Amino acid sequence: MAEQLEAEVTDTTTEWSKFLRRRYKKELAELRREYPHKRSLSIDYSTITNNKLAFELLERPGKVIGDIRDAIKNDRLITLKKGQMVSPPGGATETMESVEPGHINIRFTNLPRKIAVREIRADQINKFLSVEGILRKTTDVRPRILEGVFQCRSCRKLTGPVTQTYGQFQEPDFCPNCERKTRMDLIINRSRFIDAQKLRIQESPEGLRGGEQPQTLDVDVTDDLTGIVSPGDRVVINGILRSVQRVVHGSKSTLFDIYLECNSIEVAEKEFDEVNITDEDEEAILNLSQEQNLERKISRSIAPTIYGNDDVKEAISLQLFGGIAKEMPDGSRLRGDIHVLLVGDPGIAKSQLLRYVVKLSPRGIYTSGKSSTSAGLTATAVKDEFGDGRWTLEAGALVLADMGIAAVDEMDKMQKDERSALHEAMEQQTISVAKAGITATLKSRCALLGAANPKLGRFDQFVPIAEQINMPASLLSRFDLVFVMTDEPDAQRDAAIANHIVKTHSIGELIRQHEYSPIPDVDEEHILRELAPVIPDIDPVLLRKYIAYAKRTCFPILSEEAMQTLIDYYLKLRDLADVNKPVPVTARQLEALVRLAESSARMRLSNTITSTDAERVIRIVDICLRQVAYDAETGSFDIDKLVTGFSKTQRDIIRTIKEAIRSVGGETGRARISEVIEMVVQQGFAKDKVEDVIDRLKRDGEAMEPRHGIIQLLR
Repeated sequence: MAEQLEAEVTDTTTEWSKFLRRRYKKELAELRREYPHKRSLSIDYSTITNNKLAFELLERPGKVIGDIRDAIKNDRLITLKKGQMVSPPGGATETMESVEPGHINIRFTNLPRKIAVREIRADQINKFLSVEGILRKTTDVRPRILEGVFQCRSCRKLTGPVTQTYGQFQEPDFCPNCERKTRMDLIINRSRFIDAQKLRIQESPEGLRGGEQPQTLDVDVTDDLTGIVSPGDRVVINGILRSVQRVVHGSKSTLFDIYLECNSIEVAEKEFDEVNITDEDEEAILNLSQEQNLERKISRSIAPTIYGNDDVKEAISLQLFGGIAKEMPDGSRLRGDIHVLLVGDPGIAKSQLLRYVVKLSPRGIYTSGKSSTSAGLTATAVKDEFGDGRWTLEAGALVLADMGIAAVDEMDKMQKDERSALHEAMEQQTISVAKAGITATLKSRCALLGAANPKLGRFDQFVPIAEQINMPASLLSRFDLVFVMTDEPDAQRDAAIANHIVKTHSIGELIRQHEYSPIPDVDEEHILRELAPVIPDIDPVLLRKYIAYAKRTCFPILSEEAMQTLIDYYLKLRDLADVNKPVPVTARQLEALVRLAESSARMRLSNTITSTDAERVIRIVDICLRQVAYDAETGSFDIDKLVTGFSKTQRDIIRTIKEAIRSVGGETGRARISEVIEMVVQQGFAKDKVEDVIDRLKRDGEAMEPRHGIIQLLR
């Protein structure tokens, strides 16, 4: 077939010339005007209607690019004005001399088939490929020599130009002028250089099966393609696969390394472009959006093998769809991603939920806080052979999860330095790196789904949440929703869970046994009936495409009713506060309400956020606030329990105790603890709470006990 096509192609240069005149006349004119600032002609592969030319491009790209350059040169498709003489007034003659441009890059985009890095094989060497993945590392842009002009040290005459190839520097050791074997000096001013950069792309994580190590491919980028991408970008790189022989201890090996000679780079700007949605899929998605109880069906499709936790699943379903990121006129950005934290007792299936969500999300990364470093989460500077010994940036988990979901398990086990890396990533959704002389800002526009265990193993509802989790209050306050998942004995609920777990296991056993040797009296319909409780209402593949479609096409707007409902709820809670009462919510919670309402409308593929959406998210936020911000002593919400780790009541006790120590201690500042306790108790505070706060002041380094029974403030 290939030989037949080759025989049919008689004069490809002429055919390319006709093609360019017909389809790219405007682009050629633009290139003529803007050369040398613009020196690349970009050709869309889908516009090549001649099958012979299209086939030859994929099979012999080097020849095709040469043919196109010849077509441009021979038919003078691009001519530049070298000089111009205008005749004096009244004359009518004009003389113009035209020249061909020096070096024009021919770029091809939008190739029909994209290949994974792990699918590249030896028979594809010197073929035109399109590879997609995540940019993992980049080097600095540096000049590379293309043609070297040399001067003989003996006769001082010039030799060259000597064409240089990728890799080893070609230096002549023989002078053709004086016919002597001698050393030659490179003349920089006469030689020709080009900008060059090395990239390393890694396979997209969503295409990997469990346990697979993502493979990488090095890319050689030159000229005007250099410096346009940064680590973490999702890219499609079109280019020619090249090979270079390995040299081990000075001897040549039979193994060859491969790299991609980049022809063009397509940066995936749209989120979830890698999820392919056909016309049939779109029809199924639109039909699904019209179904009754859609929100319930979606939340029931999240980890159906896990019993209960309906509120948590509903919140996670909203997180999967996400709100709308807004770019404001002043350049600031309002995030649309929803951050959710699950805090709960061990064995309550938090990790299982996280892993399921990552599989369901069109783009997701799972990591455990216990085994993650700040560099592994954000970005690190590495020094290796890739950058010829230079420092390069390597993107971490939060950068790789850009435009998706990052699930971080065991967040409470993270080191203090590692946790601080999350602050900027959660709010600004960027990661600033200043390491090894590299200063960069990477994008991490991802929703964070975190899980944490209480310090003492089990959750204590009478102790503030900030005291129970090994996480700073400043980080806790950045989560839109915080759920407390407790494992409390309840006869009816426990019976339902036990029944669900045992039934799930028995069905699994039945399936395995039926696969091995079909069981009499058990047919496929029986198995499907038994499986009903653990089968998701919506097929995971369809739901994944539904989420991607919604995020790609649906951008709802707040209706007047929804806006008023959210404002009323916010003002109602704020009205609970006065000078002597705690602050129930802050503006952060209102922003979270707006994001959640946008997600709720997006779930239905609706362009309008209704009051029903607003009421739904108010119910979810209210559940969270009652779990983490309800102060039993005052009988109202106190957001400071979550944001600062201290409720208003605790702050009042601390202030009163400090005043009592200063009052009793006088000039020395030292006071008897018994007298301080007595003074504070007289002001209406419980004795045991006063003693607890004094112990906490000593633990936190705000006070010390120089002698037994004596307390002194340190700050």
